[in-house]
Amino acid sequence: MDLTLIGILLVLGAAVGFAAGLLGIGGGMLLVPFMTMILTAKAFPSEHIVHMAIATSLATIMFTSISSVRAHHARGAVIWRIVKLFTPGILIGSWVGPWIGAQMNSAALATFFGLFVTFSATQMLLDRKPAASRDLPGPVGMTAAGGTIGVLSGLVGAGGGFVSVPFMTWCNVKIHNAVATSAALGFPIAFAGTLSNIFFGLNVPNLPAGSLGYIYLPALLVIAIASVSTAPLGARTAHALPVKSLKKVFALMLYALAAYMLYKAFR
Repeated sequence: MDLTLIGILLVLGAAVGFAAGLLGIGGGMLLVPFMTMILTAKAFPSEHIVHMAIATSLATIMFTSISSVRAHHARGAVIWRIVKLFTPGILIGSWVGPWIGAQMNSAALATFFGLFVTFSATQMLLDRKPAASRDLPGPVGMTAAGGTIGVLSGLVGAGGGFVSVPFMTWCNVKIHNAVATSAALGFPIAFAGTLSNIFFGLNVPNLPAGSLGYIYLPALLVIAIASVSTAPLGARTAHALPVKSLKKVFALMLYALAAYMLYKAFR
């Protein structure tokens, strides 16, 4: 991997880590489109680019989630009982999601990602929060919810907060606890999804050197180092900036990235 690519990945990782700390969002929706651009520019095999971008993005969450969870746990905001109820379904769903992605061609996967990010950006722009109208379901319901979160996360390479936070607030979990608990769910999502992407990509032909399954290890290493370093800075900056306004700007940026992925699918 040349120095230019290392520099680009360092900047990308730093930006994603800062945005995650500042806005309380996972980096997958940013990472996947930019990784797709980078791998395309490096002339990686076109049939694998989107799969590798999603898999590498998901793997970085294993590292970034740890620092985020430590900060939330120190404030007593993580509800570990809910984490335990979600985790069995999340582990299953996060394994299944990459398997589904492996059955899809690059265009179909890019289309799904683009449409999903468009939906998520719209929710962020409108800042809609579901009214708390019920309690959390029992173990079976929580396993099913966790499975849904895991499948979607495995398909788009994100940490699941786009689904888990609204679900928990709908079930009368306070918003700051929902965000903190969602951060704790990032690790099992990323862990199971990463193992799945390795397993289902191991025997795929024509993957570039440095790949472990669908994961591009050099990019994972550089992005993880940079994003873990800047996430705490973003979290501190959040207290001094108008985060609600910034989220609307971020949503507009997500529209542009979603448009790029849809362009990539149909070109």
